[in-house]
Amino acid sequence: MLPEQVHHTAAQAPVVIHQPAPIQPMQAAPVVVQPGHIPTVQTIVLPDGRAVTGYAINPVQPEPLAAKPVVSRAAVNVALGGVGFLAVCGGLLLLTTFIAALAALIQQLIILAAVVFGGFIAVQVLGASRGGTTVNIRKAVIKRNHFHG
Repeated sequence: MLPEQVHHTAAQAPVVIHQPAPIQPMQAAPVVVQPGHIPTVQTIVLPDGRAVTGYAINPVQPEPLAAKPVVSRAAVNVALGGVGFLAVCGGLLLLTTFIAALAALIQQLIILAAVVFGGFIAVQVLGASRGGTTVNIRKAVIKRNHFHG
């Protein structure tokens, strides 16, 4: 149903009014409780002759520490063995990764050397197969005419 189709009448929705309850005043005054015993007054004479008078205060005792549960030796050994095993596995993983990277580097260097050397050989072969010869004309003329310096 859409909101326009809902019709409420006063008989269908009764109105309830809540009245707050007043706060009751205190009937009796608070009672001051004295400590169980009154501490004794002490007088202490200092080495320089002055007298100090006051109440003796007991030092505050720290709460006792809870006893630590006993850890068995076997549990400690198992935990240390697990940590050692994880360290060895991590080291082997790093070593394997290093060896794989080193092998890839060597392979790339071999490929680079083959490309450079192959290119050099190709230039030599293709340059000679054209039939042209590079000659220094000045040296050839000097040698043919036997001009010696």
